Amino acid sequence: MAQASTLTDTQLRRVLQYVSTRRHALRDRTILLVSFNAGLRAKEIAALLVGDIYDTNGAVREHFNLRRAQTKGGHERTVYLNRTLRRALAEYRTLVEHSKPTDALFSTQKRGAFSANTMCQLFLEIYTAAGITGASSHSGRRTFVTRLANQGVSVRQLAALAGHRSISTTQRYIDVNAEQLANAVELL
Repeated sequence: MAQASTLTDTQLRRVLQYVSTRRHALRDRTILLVSFNAGLRAKEIAALLVGDIYDTNGAVREHFNLRRAQTKGGHERTVYLNRTLRRALAEYRTLVEHSKPTDALFSTQKRGAFSANTMCQLFLEIYTAAGITGASSHSGRRTFVTRLANQGVSVRQLAALAGHRSISTTQRYIDVNAEQLANAVELL
């Protein structure tokens, strides 16, 4: 099975533009931004609870802990939220302001919680409709790791952010393209 493609800035803008036209635009935009700005897997996004993201006063947390049951490998990890994602989650708060902390952060159109599978299907539906080929629910995660690597973040830090136990796993997430190679040789 081929790896999910990483998205360029142009492709990400196209996807975000497309989701702005959808019935559940704010939800779908926020899900995409969680994928691209926190590097979470579809399973992890589906498992998020309102109380993971918002404190008792309704403010967006700067970081939160994914519990073992929420992760693929059964290992807790801390997820850090950048300013862009915190702003998006603050806007999304209007959709969940009457929810309990134990309610799912993202709900389907039938008001149930997403499963890992239905979250994957949502990503695939969005990417297909936006005309992005080769993308899957893992594209945001791969793009997250690749972009941070391009900014010089060490592979150990990337592994911790991605929740990988081995840096060799993390290294497989980093895409290399012609622009990166050209920039690398200019460092000499």
